[in-house]
Amino acid sequence: MTATATTDYFEYRHTVGFEETNLVGNVYYVNYLRWQGRCRELFLKQKAPAVLADVQDDLKLFTLKVDCEFFAEITAFDELSIRMRLTEQAQTQLEFTFDYVKLSEDGTETLVARGRQRIACMRGPNTATVPSLIPDALAQALAPYASNVRSLIGRAA
Repeated sequence: MTATATTDYFEYRHTVGFEETNLVGNVYYVNYLRWQGRCRELFLKQKAPAVLADVQDDLKLFTLKVDCEFFAEITAFDELSIRMRLTEQAQTQLEFTFDYVKLSEDGTETLVARGRQRIACMRGPNTATVPSLIPDALAQALAPYASNVRSLIGRAA
């Protein structure tokens, strides 16, 4: 598994394993959501490590909404590129889309699914969290991916 960055998306490469398939041999839906989380985590690790330290303090990145739409089946040992794009940025929330692209040996790419995830930045103890501005380190790490982003900065979100 590797993760890299391009001009408009962050990429996480993944080889599907047997443990990610169901009884009939195709990928169980919950794995698509797991891969969204993994892609987001690798982005933070590689592009915004200061945010990880912030998370260990009192920053919380709450997932508010997640979805996935499926277009084609994939099975064990398929090679995937999970491509995360920033699609909306507000003062306290971010929204990402995820394209799940099957990579073939001949260079063919097939979009097999598309997902979306909305997160909120919060601070404080678990008993009294409050919305928080997106940390500067995260905003800076996302800047290269923000060319086609719907910005709600300046509005409450």
